[in-house]
Amino acid sequence: MDRDELILNTYKSYCAQKENFIDRNFSTNKFYITAVVVLIFALIYTGNVIFLNMISATLVFSILGVSICAMWWMNVDSYNTLIKVKYANVIEKIEEKLPVKPFTDEYQGIDEFRKNKVFMFSDIQKFIAALAAVFFFAVCVNEITPLVMTIFNKIINTILKFKSCGI
Repeated sequence: MDRDELILNTYKSYCAQKENFIDRNFSTNKFYITAVVVLIFALIYTGNVIFLNMISATLVFSILGVSICAMWWMNVDSYNTLIKVKYANVIEKIEEKLPVKPFTDEYQGIDEFRKNKVFMFSDIQKFIAALAAVFFFAVCVNEITPLVMTIFNKIINTILKFKSCGI
């Protein structure tokens, strides 16, 4: 096998790996979307279920929802970084040794497109993750406020009892 053929085979192999990586990214996003939808349904159907004393299923699921959305956001960022590294640092360097540079041209086209457009797919993914996180956070605050107020009232009542006893 000569050097040019070796470079071409390496290029093909790496491009296939990059595509598999992008497919995993889409699968991961499907997982997060499914998890968010399942948690929303869990919030709807377990609204009156109370766990330990005053902790509701709604509170537990909303905290879990905020956590999943944060992980989703970080995951989108990490995949985007890794995909960019695969494009710019690896594939484009291999393409320098080839007669044509399809990924380099594609990446330049994407950069030009980004300058003219506000949202890319990853931006939309982040927006959905942030929107879902805000929803779950609002539900969490709605659930935790009465819990905190109840605890606060108990503390105030205990202090008032001690004061009335002369302690």
